[in-house]
Amino acid sequence: MFPRPAPHSRPERLKGSRPASAGVVLALLLGSLATGAWAGSGDPARSGPRGPVRVTRVPDTAGSTTPLAGFAVQSSAKVRDTPAAVSSPGYPADGWYPAGRRSTVLAALLADGVYPDPFRSTNQQLIPRADFQVPWWYRADFTVTDTARRTYLDISGVMSAADVYVDGRRVATAAEVTGAYTRHELDVTSLVRPGTNTVAFRVRPNDPNKDLTMGWLDWLQPPPDRNMGIVRDVVVRRGGPVALRDTHVVTALDVPSLASADLTVRTRVRNDSGAPVTARVSGRVAGVSFARSVALAAHETKAVAFGPADVPGLRLSAPRVWWPAGLGGQPLYDLGLTASVAGTASDTAHERFGIREVTAGLDADGARRYRVNGRPLLIRGGGWSPDEFLRWDRTYTEDRLKYARDLGLNALRLEGHIEPDDFFDLADRYGILTLPGWECCDKWEGQVNPIGSGEKWTAADHRTATASMAAEAARLRDHPSVASFLVGSDAAPDATIEKEYLGALRSADWPDPVIPAASANSSPQLGRSGMKMTGPYDWVPPGYWYAKREGGATGFNSETSAGPAIPTLDTLRRMMTSAELATLWQDPAARQYHRSPSPVFGTLKVYDDALTGRYGAPSGLADYVRKAQLAQYEAVRAQFEAYRRNATDAHRPSTGVIHWMFDSGWTSLHWQLVDRYLDQGGAYFGAKKAGEPLHVQYAYDDRSVVVVNDRHAPAAGLTVRAALFAPDGTRRYDAAATGVTVAGDGAHRTALTLPAKVSGLPRTYLARLTLTDAAGREVSRNVYWLSTEPDTLDWAHTDWWHTPTTHRADLTGLGSMARVPVAATASTTTSGATSTTTVTLRNTGSGRTPVLLTDAHLVDAQNRPVLPVRWSDNQVGLWPGESVTLTATYRTADLHGARPRVRVSGWNTPERTIPAG
Repeated sequence: MFPRPAPHSRPERLKGSRPASAGVVLALLLGSLATGAWAGSGDPARSGPRGPVRVTRVPDTAGSTTPLAGFAVQSSAKVRDTPAAVSSPGYPADGWYPAGRRSTVLAALLADGVYPDPFRSTNQQLIPRADFQVPWWYRADFTVTDTARRTYLDISGVMSAADVYVDGRRVATAAEVTGAYTRHELDVTSLVRPGTNTVAFRVRPNDPNKDLTMGWLDWLQPPPDRNMGIVRDVVVRRGGPVALRDTHVVTALDVPSLASADLTVRTRVRNDSGAPVTARVSGRVAGVSFARSVALAAHETKAVAFGPADVPGLRLSAPRVWWPAGLGGQPLYDLGLTASVAGTASDTAHERFGIREVTAGLDADGARRYRVNGRPLLIRGGGWSPDEFLRWDRTYTEDRLKYARDLGLNALRLEGHIEPDDFFDLADRYGILTLPGWECCDKWEGQVNPIGSGEKWTAADHRTATASMAAEAARLRDHPSVASFLVGSDAAPDATIEKEYLGALRSADWPDPVIPAASANSSPQLGRSGMKMTGPYDWVPPGYWYAKREGGATGFNSETSAGPAIPTLDTLRRMMTSAELATLWQDPAARQYHRSPSPVFGTLKVYDDALTGRYGAPSGLADYVRKAQLAQYEAVRAQFEAYRRNATDAHRPSTGVIHWMFDSGWTSLHWQLVDRYLDQGGAYFGAKKAGEPLHVQYAYDDRSVVVVNDRHAPAAGLTVRAALFAPDGTRRYDAAATGVTVAGDGAHRTALTLPAKVSGLPRTYLARLTLTDAAGREVSRNVYWLSTEPDTLDWAHTDWWHTPTTHRADLTGLGSMARVPVAATASTTTSGATSTTTVTLRNTGSGRTPVLLTDAHLVDAQNRPVLPVRWSDNQVGLWPGESVTLTATYRTADLHGARPRVRVSGWNTPERTIPAG
């Protein structure tokens, strides 16, 4: 998925639109040409002309739900015509831009080629913000044939608010259609005519500090349009006199036996006609059919439920239970429901759901402890970021979710920016738990967060927030991947807001835990959050995570990491100019545009000082990047390993950790396990190593060598071996433990403890840990670079974003390691649309020196990474004579017709590229 060069000519807009400012466009285009912006398939950053907006053909089938295929958009400053004219069929829309079915204004302009890659250098700063301080028009045409059917518009995802028009008539005002998460159904039956119809939205500018929508804090540079637009589907519904709404399934699983489950199907049956009717409601789920007649007066709505009491088959024996990835399968059930009048279908409803139970009580230490199907689960997750411009790309999202599963993560936290339905469908399929909730520090917490910038709430805001909670609860409740909802982030709601939220959740039959905040705050009814938000957010040494204080491995830390995550050299060259790259490695105090707009995180000084102090001053960009990969590997690995080791402790155990963040919505220098282009570096493979189901690891606090077992079954007959080496490969210590047994479900067992002093061990040394099973097969290998002079933390001066280090570990000895050749062979097989490249690496050095962090990168004929790719392992350490075989799986199409090659590099091995065809 490595993008191809993008065209730099401006595409045609709809029917010849007027150009933007010539000076701005020229500057942007010259910047793009100079930097060589890229765009390509599978990446929502792709650009280029997409042609005219398609007319949506709406079927007459009862119960059909048809998303509008796309919009034409234009600034209200350039539209002189009346709303009635703009929203009438046949309006010419001269000069309007095509937009996707879910698109902010700026996303449409980027896709239409108005501006070059906003993630390259500082291109985004050249986009004029004033253009987005006025309303923008969105209009779309749809056709129907049978106007005897009833027609409804289902609207959500508007930022910030919109007046809505259909065929020249206003059907809702911006005071009514407001808020990104609210949902609105408009009955437009009386306006719709046979043939072409038009719906138009006059969308108001978005201000996250004034509107209950979405915004950004310090993750990235906020987009110039502040994401104004329509970011969820606008759906046209067709039906007869009786409608089905609010259809869902309430499940009750027998825990812990899992031997049975009760299903209760609930729906609302609504008579939209002016005469009484009798509707026949029938359905089928899990192979069980049911039906009932419902008498309805004119315009009456009735709640209808089917459960085991009246349909015994809805008590399932041996149900197919849904589990998070790594614990079991992810089976799903389907419900189909039909309302008929006089034997004719009037409406239908369909729901997909899973059977599972999630609880999240407080443990004896007051920490939030999640359990799935009665089994305790250490939450190991990351913070999820959508694309900065909220562009939806299903393939790109699926690729990232596969990466999360590949890393051994079981959860993703969505702090606001709650994704469309497709995201949760994919999370259900891949077994990734999601922790959605409202965002911090803007209007969502304006009533309760004294350090935020959001305005206080009005009575209208309370109504919008309650409607938002009700809509999201109804949308998410049937997804087994949704594990809870956080009604606060940095702050918990006050009594009034909490009551409104909880009322909306109860009315929606919300089945999962409700958490008052992601921080250590409480609310009147929900009580304590059981979570902590103590950071760090900037660099700390690996040993930090083992302390049971601040952000260390105790309790549930809802957002934390060692901060910066410098991407690979391939990615850096795509996102920054040569001058910016020179500044990156030479000037730690420089403001880094691609880090954060926050004054706290604007530079890399804390990180760069640690990198130089521990590894030595970088000699150039490539040296800076390779040292960064070492630093990020050890930091991320230690974070997840510490939380895993402490998960089953009797006193103050760790219960959950969310790495801040999993991915980035833009080209970033911090807070990411995987970069925007899906390339993988030290942070990724450090997390992957720590996520092995059966895993051997070193503890920085007490020098213990520990085996952790995430599998349900115990592991017995294991052998653990630990050896310590000087950087030149001289062995200074070797010990083994045999017959090791470790229980399952996250249990750990200390197999060895390394001595505090070893004769002849230099200040910088290597530790190699191996774990073999009863048959002698190696099941886990872990290589550490350590120092006899440990990092010393200044806990007394801890602040909200990091803990200073007063003395640094000396890892400079790694610079003395001899250059060692690595022999590599590779071959590729293809099955359908998927290719697998197998790579064998061997340390062929004649001396004793190992190779460290040896990386295999799949590349095309131009030496560009082939992405996404999932490696069985990577960035490995090999001692002389040792070899390892790695596999890389990827889409064949992402080679773009080229033959695959493998680029091999590492800390102390020369880079070389070999064919893999």
